[in-house]
Amino acid sequence: MGSEQDRWMSLELLSITGGSLSGISSTNSKGSHGIVGNTKDFIIQDVKLVAPAESPNTDGFHIGNSTGITITNAEIGTGDDCISIGSGVTNISITNVQCGPGHGISLGSLGKYPNEQEVSGLIVKNRTFTNTDNGVRIKTWPGCPRKHGFDVRFEDIVVTNVSNPIIINQQYCDQKSCTSEPSRVKLTDIHFKNIKGTSFTKTAITLSCSEGVPCENVELVDIDLKHNLADGVATALCKNVKGVTSGIQNPSSCL
Repeated sequence: MGSEQDRWMSLELLSITGGSLSGISSTNSKGSHGIVGNTKDFIIQDVKLVAPAESPNTDGFHIGNSTGITITNAEIGTGDDCISIGSGVTNISITNVQCGPGHGISLGSLGKYPNEQEVSGLIVKNRTFTNTDNGVRIKTWPGCPRKHGFDVRFEDIVVTNVSNPIIINQQYCDQKSCTSEPSRVKLTDIHFKNIKGTSFTKTAITLSCSEGVPCENVELVDIDLKHNLADGVATALCKNVKGVTSGIQNPSSCL
């Protein structure tokens, strides 16, 4: 926690076991509104976090190296991720959250650093995304050490005018120079269920996985996403991914 960016965080919840936080508001944070780290069995509920859409690095909450974290009944609008999930997290539940504006909810980025821990047991349920860059997103770095992310569930989600409603990006890099080596983060048991609404872009679903360790056991169930244009026809893109579908598939599945 030594950088200038860290000093701008409004709230740090670090090394806590048990307890809860409720009924708070944070407006126009200079950096991230809050971080949860090295924490176990903690509940965050009934919170409101607000920053302008053009404000950089104003994540709502970032969670890392923690287990048993619940975020529920939250209203978050920022210039970055509404909630971001880092490495070393297990058994995280995010429910009944309104997101927008912002970059949506992101698992990752994963694989940027050599000693990251694996991720498992994430459920995101009963969320709405309005005018966000992304809806539900998983992102990993190329050329990273081998890692594993599994048992991730995105369920009962409504998107309105969202640029990338469903996206896996295993070539994520926000630096000027990026390696061309494939990501070595193995993503398995990733579930997208009952996700509906409107996409700002024509490609409503992007599952772009690593050619080195393709995604496996990806599931699309009851997906109904329409493009904002008059014909409403959206498309899906798949690379290096194996999975199954059931129920409504709009756009037509690429699995």
